[in-house]
Formats: sequence, C-alpha cells, structure tokens
Amino acid sequence: MAAASFVRSGKKIVAIGRNYVEHVKELNNTVPKEPFFFLKPTTSYVSTGGKIEIPRGVVAHHEIELGVVIGKRGRDISAAQADAHVAGYALAIDLTARNMQAEVKKKGLPWSAAKGFDSFTPIGPFIPRSSVPDPHNLKLWLKINGAFKQNGTTSDMIFPVPKLIEHISSIMTLEEGDLVLTGTPSGVGPVAPGDDVTAELSASSGEVLSSIQFKAVQRETGYQFKPE
Repeated sequence: MAAASFVRSGKKIVAIGRNYVEHVKELNNTVPKEPFFFLKPTTSYVSTGGKIEIPRGVVAHHEIELGVVIGKRGRDISAAQADAHVAGYALAIDLTARNMQAEVKKKGLPWSAAKGFDSFTPIGPFIPRSSVPDPHNLKLWLKINGAFKQNGTTSDMIFPVPKLIEHISSIMTLEEGDLVLTGTPSGVGPVAPGDDVTAELSASSGEVLSSIQFKAVQRETGYQFKPE
C-alpha cells in the first residue's frame, strides 16, 4: 500500500488550524465556524529519531497532532463516506516559526514559510486504520526534556475527522498518501536548540500506538529571520 509509505510518496500535507477550543483560547483567536487549513510541503517531514533544525532568528513552537493518512483518492467526499478514504494514522508535530508567523500575519501576508521549513513536520511511523478503532478517543502528549508541555485527547476536536475530510475534499482533491493534520490541543510552546522532544499517541485502553523522539539543533545555513 502506497499510503503506508506516505512520507516518501505523499504529495501534500493539509494542516487544520484551530480545531481544539483551549488552543484557540491560548492564542487569543476566535473559534472557526468551519474548518480552515493551510498547506505544508512534504519536504518538511523528518522521521522519528531525526533532528529538528531551528533556523537562525526563529522562535519555533511545537504543536502535537493526530495525522490522518489518506488511502484513496477522492473529491467531494461526504462525511459519511470519509472513513473509506482513510488508510491509517500517524503521530505528528506541526512546528511553527511563531515570531515569523506573527510578523507576516500583521501584514496580512501568507505564513507558508513560517510552517514550511525543512524538518518542521516531525513524523512517526504509519499506523494502520485497523489499529485505531476510534480516532476521536485517543490521548496524545508531548514533552520537552522530560517535562509535559501538551497533554490532550482527540475527543476535544471541534470538527471530527469525517467533517475535515468532507471540507478539504470540497476544495481540493485528496490523494493517496496525503496527510491531514487534525489540529493541536493547548500547551503549545517553544522548542530550542539542545532540547529533547518526545511524544506519544495512545488508545483509551492505554495501549501505545506511537512513540516518537527528536533532538532540536540550530540550523547554521539557509534563511535567517530578522524581525523588523
């Protein structure tokens, strides 16, 4: 199944914003009336055990998320049909250059760069759909240097997975190997060079579905953010 190798073969990452109420509140945003999303390049993937590269001048924030791996191409998929298009899941971290994002948002500019740096989508291995009876009853947490920073449950999503797939596919075709990031619970915060980042996804029974770890390092080359 090509979907199982989504990190190599997927064409896009579709990331949902503001899908947990407490996260909306902590960033002083408004709760959306319908899902909204942005795109991330697949070149931002870094597999578990790898290094998160923090660009110079950037304040990077972690956002732990359940990723949904699309297994069947579709357009205008109804919520009722959405499950048939899911191949499986993956634990992911959506990294954001928060200071860079804040500056471009003030100017009304896009934030693709703030989300799209290489290594800004740390990702775990593929989890078959059969291993996840209910994607809306999972626990996910993230630690920095052994201390809990995010600790949430997917039952707190504002828009469930079928609604997300319905909405995205009404705008753009979803293809096999695409990844949908479903939003993050509260507790987002900085990741600095030298930090050890660990995260886990588990079922309500306590069964661990995925455990991932990364080392944050300073990126010495490439873009340097210089605030105005």
